[in-house]
Amino acid sequence: MISRAQRTPLSEWWWTVDRLLVGAILTLMLIGIVLLLAASPPVAIRLGIDPFHFVHKQALFLVPATVVMLGTSMLSPRAIRRLAMIVFFISLALVMATLVAGPEIKGAKRWLVLLGVNIQPSEFMKPAFVVLTAWAFSESGRRPEMPATMFAFAMLFTCIPLLILQPDFGQTVLLSVTWGALFFLAGLRWIWTLGFTGAAVAGIFGAYKFIPHVTSRLQRFLDPASGDTFQIDTSLESFMRGGWFGRGPGEGTVKRILPDSHTDFIYAVAAEEFGLILCLIILALFSFLVLRSLKHAMREQDAFARLAVSGLALLFGLQSAIAMAVSLYLMPSKGMTLPFVSYGGSSLISLALGMGMLIALTRKRPQARVDAEHAMPAFYAESAAR
Repeated sequence: MISRAQRTPLSEWWWTVDRLLVGAILTLMLIGIVLLLAASPPVAIRLGIDPFHFVHKQALFLVPATVVMLGTSMLSPRAIRRLAMIVFFISLALVMATLVAGPEIKGAKRWLVLLGVNIQPSEFMKPAFVVLTAWAFSESGRRPEMPATMFAFAMLFTCIPLLILQPDFGQTVLLSVTWGALFFLAGLRWIWTLGFTGAAVAGIFGAYKFIPHVTSRLQRFLDPASGDTFQIDTSLESFMRGGWFGRGPGEGTVKRILPDSHTDFIYAVAAEEFGLILCLIILALFSFLVLRSLKHAMREQDAFARLAVSGLALLFGLQSAIAMAVSLYLMPSKGMTLPFVSYGGSSLISLALGMGMLIALTRKRPQARVDAEHAMPAFYAESAAR
């Protein structure tokens, strides 16, 4: 029993945290394990490994992911900013290393092997990038003399070329859209917002015209007869076979021929075996997490917390929407995991880090503590007075 009268770190966390947010995330983790039990054995058998190899690894990754999420959620906003700075620069260095030393898998260099474990550094860069961008835009409004906006632009123009070189256009779109949304929410000049929008449209058009990989995917989406659409067709068949209530756990057949049934297309497996009911429950959980986070952001008086929560919620919501939309052929095919549900250690732990930051920033805090966290250091106040 956790008492309000006992002032311990655990009791303070328990009575200030949004327990519904935490519960929704843990529910998604549980659903992910259940769906991997259904989706991953056929993939493992095709690879000649233990049928429950991916389930065991995902369950193993859930332990550090849960620790990371709960541990991060206990930090103060100031500690969140410092953590984001450390994670960002380490991840940035590792992303650069993938271009030199990373193995090429399916035509892309996105992974590194560290201590025998495959990691995708760009996954960890995302939440840190959002938090630092939110800090930069909030500081530009609070301290106009600081070049904070230039720092935000520098981060964007450093990360995007590296992601394109991997290439990883899904992460590029996620970071660009989230950065643009934060730029708009920060209330900066409309002319800059329009300029950024125009640059984004030009970038998409340029990728379509000059990058064959992007061209082929967009053409297949616009004209299915122009290329191979096997995975998409198989995914849609899963939804049609499943109906409202599904064929039952373990009774699905489409997963046996769907190459990425445990990662990019796990939503299709949920549709066939558990029906549209489970798909709608998953959609409702994602919607609840995003909308409740945005509700916290609207009530937040601190500009940094408001922007960071909005950015992290948007990042999480966009990735969820893209993963589900691809399975339903509402968007061009893109390798994007369904948060906390699809298999993937880097994705799971990085998402736990991002949601831990979000939970920490949505905790109830007295206004006096908020003011103290943003108070000028003594040396800065003295130099400003001079």
